[in-house]
Amino acid sequence: MATEKPYRSLVKAISWRVTGTVDTMLISFLITKEWKFALSIGFVELFTKIALYYCHERVWDRIKLGREESKSYEI
Repeated sequence: MATEKPYRSLVKAISWRVTGTVDTMLISFLITKEWKFALSIGFVELFTKIALYYCHERVWDRIKLGREESKSYEI
């Protein structure tokens, strides 16, 4: 059975958060009409949510829910 290595989870977390942070900054700007405030919100949540997502991925990597054991056959 193939499992994800920790560095893969980290790369996925970073790529997802960059996408999410851009979204957060745009929404913050639309609400506040202030780029400075929108950028500060985006900057803070970028790092906190990368850490949360990484931990979430590592926990889920240990959960067997929805996974099947791969069967290897010897010839």
